[in-house]
Amino acid sequence: MTLTHASFVGGTDVDSGRYLYTVAARSVLTDVFASLTLKRRLEQGIEDVATEDVVGRVSVADASTVAAATKAAAAAAPAWAATPLGTRLRLGELIRDRLRHGHSELVDVLVAEGSPVALARWQVAGLLELFSEETLSYCATQLHRSLTVGPRTLTVRRVADGVVCVNPPQNAPAASALFGVTPLISGNAVVVRAPRSAPLGVMHALRELVVPALSQVDAPAGVLNFFCARPGPTLTAWLESPDVDDIFFTGDVERGLELERECVARGKKPILELAGNDCVVVWADADLDGAVEALTESFYGSGQICMVPNQVVAHPAVADELCERLSRAAREIRPGYPDEEDVLLSPVLRSERFFAHIRDALNHGATLVTGARRLEVDGAPSDTGPFLEPTVLRVDGFARAREVRAVRSETFFPLLPVIVPETDRLGDMIDHVNANPYGLRNSLWANDARVIDEFTARVGNGGVLKINDSHIGFLPYLPTHGGTGLTGGAFGEANYPMLRSSHLQGVSRAHGVRPRDAVFGAYRKLVEGD
Repeated sequence: MTLTHASFVGGTDVDSGRYLYTVAARSVLTDVFASLTLKRRLEQGIEDVATEDVVGRVSVADASTVAAATKAAAAAAPAWAATPLGTRLRLGELIRDRLRHGHSELVDVLVAEGSPVALARWQVAGLLELFSEETLSYCATQLHRSLTVGPRTLTVRRVADGVVCVNPPQNAPAASALFGVTPLISGNAVVVRAPRSAPLGVMHALRELVVPALSQVDAPAGVLNFFCARPGPTLTAWLESPDVDDIFFTGDVERGLELERECVARGKKPILELAGNDCVVVWADADLDGAVEALTESFYGSGQICMVPNQVVAHPAVADELCERLSRAAREIRPGYPDEEDVLLSPVLRSERFFAHIRDALNHGATLVTGARRLEVDGAPSDTGPFLEPTVLRVDGFARAREVRAVRSETFFPLLPVIVPETDRLGDMIDHVNANPYGLRNSLWANDARVIDEFTARVGNGGVLKINDSHIGFLPYLPTHGGTGLTGGAFGEANYPMLRSSHLQGVSRAHGVRPRDAVFGAYRKLVEGD
């Protein structure tokens, strides 16, 4: 065992003496019973010697540690908010530098927790864009802008909300935690809860990348705190704490919207990253090779990534060929051990819902194009395999599609319905995209400039639109997350957390101004000018 991480509160490690252990995902896939038995015995204290299959452990926080974290954050927040913006932007640069130098170690931890190595590298690349010079410089223009008008210096700035508590998801928790600490740059103090199902990557990323960077800029102790604890009691403690200003929650829609209501009732700002049900429109003149390549991103991580394509609207003129090409491409995506280079599928724990969605679609007239089987780690079909075969469905007509559960809601498995509209009207396709109650990302594949212009002008759903591009690829300047509708709640939009966790304020610094002239002078000048 190589890694041990304690809770980090007020600039100090807090070790409870109770641990959650991470057994390498390869070992779990090789012998799930032996691996989980070893994990359970270690956590219960029955065994005290970890084998080489155990890659790390994380201290479990108690209620007093959870409470101490918010107190420490509240104590540190005022001094950190008063720190010059340039220093806080420097923090982002230092995190980026440490990520560049430590990316291999972070990838190794993510793979040990079960992320396929190719997708672990994709997450790291996305973080580099999040902390890139371009993205930081754009956000800096939104955080502070000053200009001189006559005898006044006028400033529009975003002021930190105070203490931001971050609840990452169980999928991609480490990358989400680093995304969640960007409110530090706008002057907030941050508290992060690592999920019990995959805590090691979160604790490692924060301890090895962010804590040293905070030390380099002399940030006050307590400006970042993190621990591993149960979600229910932690969220309740945050809601009840007078020290907490914002709760940044990533998770399922039902709990997220409930939390939104609870936050508003208590005067706290909810920042939500919930489900996605992204749509890709493929027009008649699309580059089908490129479109299919982007559509297979639906199956990455077995669809357990919120921003992958969840449905396709295919122009009737190319629907048959698209389905044929997509079927071939889906069969090339294979399961395997996460440390293998060409593996893109992950195990799916709740596979019964996958088959229920397929039955529902077929009962509503959909056609199975390919897939719909369980697979073993070597790709062999099996009744008990932990992987699910990438699956493509064809659904003819928007009316029928609206009855299919796999179209109406996020699925979170490798299941992609291709909707073939009754007509070839672009307006109908745009209406379908805009009617989606979710709103994370949407894409279009087309060559006709008029089609592209109309799509971008009329599609208001979603936080990001992609045209002839990877659906999940990260880019400088553009937000990586966030969206409308059920994706982000009532206040949802594209999410730069350093902006969302702050509020606008205008400042005027006057020199030699008479207050009465300031009140009445402008109208007097107007009359005199007449």
